[in-house]
Amino acid sequence: MGNLRVALLLLTLSICLFPELGSAQLQRNYYSNICPNVESIVRNAVTKKFQQTFVTVPATLRLFFHDCFVQGCDASVIISSTANNTAEKDYPDNLSLAGDGFDTVIKAKEAVDAVPQCRSKVSCADILAMATRDVVALAGGPSYAVELGRLDGLSSTADGVKGKLPQPTFNLNQLTALFAANGLSQGDMIALSAAHTVGFSHCSRFANRIHNFSSQNPVDPTLNKTYASQLQAMCPKNVDPTVVVNMDPISPRTFDNQYYKNLQQGMGLFTSDQSLFTDPQSRPTVDSWAQSSSAFEKAFITAITKLGRVGVKTGSNGNIRRDCATFN
Repeated sequence: MGNLRVALLLLTLSICLFPELGSAQLQRNYYSNICPNVESIVRNAVTKKFQQTFVTVPATLRLFFHDCFVQGCDASVIISSTANNTAEKDYPDNLSLAGDGFDTVIKAKEAVDAVPQCRSKVSCADILAMATRDVVALAGGPSYAVELGRLDGLSSTADGVKGKLPQPTFNLNQLTALFAANGLSQGDMIALSAAHTVGFSHCSRFANRIHNFSSQNPVDPTLNKTYASQLQAMCPKNVDPTVVVNMDPISPRTFDNQYYKNLQQGMGLFTSDQSLFTDPQSRPTVDSWAQSSSAFEKAFITAITKLGRVGVKTGSNGNIRRDCATFN
């Protein structure tokens, strides 16, 4: 009996001291015996969605990031609000998440569950991780092996999002600190920022840089002047709030290292983007990846793999949802 008590005490201690141990259980071929064709099923569903709209790419990529940074990679961002609970997706920072990202995961989940052997065996969190890998490749980015074995989270609250996501006004130190809180290095942060090589932003997210930056400078002086004029034309002061502009004005539909080349030219859309070049701490990395797409791709694969390990749920901390948008 004494040995059992000691064993239980040690187990409790290990859980308290190492709550993130779940990430160590992720593995590349997690579903090989459970649902052997899961990766091709998901890839086919994602490809079909991609053929309908390119927005699938940035929407899915951003969904994965917003999911992992709040409570870990557990698909809690996909949960719909109810009369009794305002979920993560309805927090102001998440209201701009494009519906195509949610739809991509839901369609892929339906395709997986249509196979009898796979029904209710694959988590929404893992489907989102696979779909993210697939959209990066479909947009011309690197292919990489994805680690699997996450469970879906058991809670999702709007209140839990506050202070967890990077803001467009952040400087390098603020970005670095936020990523460090999730076990990601400054290099990982700079690599993951390249997700802004695809997708779009609402004018309101950067209006301060082109209209009323400061009393001396109405336009942010770190902005390329020609680019600033183009942005002012697309986003006049009283612009319709639904108007969007491409994050990458040069190759907005290709996942590439153009993002870093744009920063060198003063064409980062957000303050948080441009700070990666204006700050001497991070500029050498930007210059290096602007020059070498292979070095960037290698760093991106490392960073997104590490991102996928954040706050993974295993055991009794999660389950496999039957419907990604609702708890079982």
